[in-house]
Amino acid sequence: MATIALPASLAIRNLLEDLLGREVTVGPADPPVVADTKRTVAAIYVDNSTTMVAVLGLDLELAAYAAAALGLMPAGGVQDCIQDGVLSPTLAENVGELFNVLTSLLNREGGPHIKLYKMYQPPDPLPNDAQALLLAIGNRTDLTVEVARYGKGRLSLSLPV
Repeated sequence: MATIALPASLAIRNLLEDLLGREVTVGPADPPVVADTKRTVAAIYVDNSTTMVAVLGLDLELAAYAAAALGLMPAGGVQDCIQDGVLSPTLAENVGELFNVLTSLLNREGGPHIKLYKMYQPPDPLPNDAQALLLAIGNRTDLTVEVARYGKGRLSLSLPV
């Protein structure tokens, strides 16, 4: 299996900024712990043989803020979703689109073709293997991401070692 490289923080920031159409700042963050997964919206990425090659997790706050920014929705409208711990159908659809576009960070010329396999959102739990990869120490990037005029949260991308 060909290896996939973690994208640089700057590449993540630039893609989010271009996609959301507003200023995005990133900084280092602590990795998630098991308790955090209950409020994590996650994407599983696979290669052509449907082998899991990456898990990307957004805490519920970042998922809601980024989805609202993508959909040009008012920032205040997402607070109820965050408080309830569940994304609205519109926000969930926007996060799915965001996860799909973020696939471009994993695809490299000459590397395996990576695609979005499935998105999980609260209250649905992540499968055990995906949760284990999301929480694994090693080949990962954890960032605090702030979307201007919306809010901030954590992005965690983990690849197999």
